[in-house]
Amino acid sequence: MDCATSLKEQVIAAKAAETPLCIVGGGSKAFYGRKVQAGAELDVRQHAGIVSYEPTELVVTARCGTALAELESVLAEHGQMLPFEPPHFSGGATVGGMVAAGLSGPRRPWGGAVRDAVLGVTLLTGKGEILRFGGQVMKNVAGYDVSRLLAGSLGSLGVILEVSLRVLPRPVVEISLVQDVDAKMALQRLTAWQGKPWPLTASLHDGERLWLRLSGTEAGVAAARSSLGGESKTCESNMVTTLWQNVRDQRLPFFTQQQPLWRLSVSPATQALMLPGGQELVEWGGAQRWLHTDATAEQVYAAASKVGGHATLFRGHEGCGVVFQPMAAPLLALHKRLKASFDPAGIFNSGVMVEGL
Repeated sequence: MDCATSLKEQVIAAKAAETPLCIVGGGSKAFYGRKVQAGAELDVRQHAGIVSYEPTELVVTARCGTALAELESVLAEHGQMLPFEPPHFSGGATVGGMVAAGLSGPRRPWGGAVRDAVLGVTLLTGKGEILRFGGQVMKNVAGYDVSRLLAGSLGSLGVILEVSLRVLPRPVVEISLVQDVDAKMALQRLTAWQGKPWPLTASLHDGERLWLRLSGTEAGVAAARSSLGGESKTCESNMVTTLWQNVRDQRLPFFTQQQPLWRLSVSPATQALMLPGGQELVEWGGAQRWLHTDATAEQVYAAASKVGGHATLFRGHEGCGVVFQPMAAPLLALHKRLKASFDPAGIFNSGVMVEGL
């Protein structure tokens, strides 16, 4: 019996017994989201391997249990990469968990999000059906790009058995620049640079300095370096390479603080939110903020909403309470309809995003 068939039979049995299932992969992102309803583990790690890879077509298809490090290593052998620079957080990260979490790294504003790279999926639903999107379309979700809907769904809609991803060539040249400016000046510069034809692929204000990464052709990087200014550091330097990996995987000292860690999505020009005890780390050209604060969840959600953004309690919540910013009624209704379509018995990762869903 192959792994996909074994997983299907476990789902059918759980549905019949009305037993909830907790989808388990490498566990690298187990901290993310709310605690799921107690139930049997559905371990997908044995369903692994790269199904197909066409470097000339810039497309790779891999099973959910495939180690993310293995996939990236194979791509690197052909001078290619995943455009969204997914975080690993630990050595156990898998391809399925990468898509289910929907998290992107420093390259996100310039390379796109996880969902932008997803071309197709094979999904095991809560009904015990194996569906391929977008070849086979369910009538009650017609009009939705199901493949992309699964990115960030945290396993609440089903098991992503396989995923096809768009990949990109690795840049010819990559350097980093550092500028000694405060956060306010950094945000002003990042806002002014929006729309400029410069090969920016990462930015970070660490509280004291602004770091920029440039990736592309020699001519393009050289021109941007001349225009942007700042001290240049090549990415052959272990220190610089490690910096961006530590940003991606949250290994900077900023992330080791004991306060809860919030992730804010705001307009890039938004100034620092004035919250009690707040300390910010700024990424994505100003659009993503990591925040430690003594403020209550209600205060953080209100502050984010006031500037047209939203907030997520990323770490330090112990899986309880409201982790994701409360949804507006129409959006919550949509989530309920999707859950009812793919997992009507509610056996998959129940409550991981919203209590009772």
